[in-house]
Amino acid sequence: MAEGFAKKYFPKTVKIISAGSEPALEVNPLAIEVMKEIGIDISRQKPKIIATSMLKGATHFISMGCGVLDSCPVPIVKDKIQVEDWDLDDPTDKDIEFFRKTRDTIEQKILDLKNRLENG
Repeated sequence: MAEGFAKKYFPKTVKIISAGSEPALEVNPLAIEVMKEIGIDISRQKPKIIATSMLKGATHFISMGCGVLDSCPVPIVKDKIQVEDWDLDDPTDKDIEFFRKTRDTIEQKILDLKNRLENG
């Protein structure tokens, strides 16, 4: 969901990569559904495992939570790029209303990040 919002709100010149320490085999169908409700299609996204190579040239690393800040490769780069943990509860195995709340929280955090980056 965060990748979908980031691609919507940030310029095309910003490289957006979404990955996790223990990615699912596919994007959760409820995530696809709640994003589709607001006109964002994430159905073609594929879960990816995070790799150090993804962080080459990165300026920011945003964690959704779930302990990823303790997993590799984050400790390797956290003194080199700006790292934030949004500490969201994982919506996996939750109902659609929880997914909607998570979606709305992520959208607001993406907009807040964009505002901070634009206004220093």
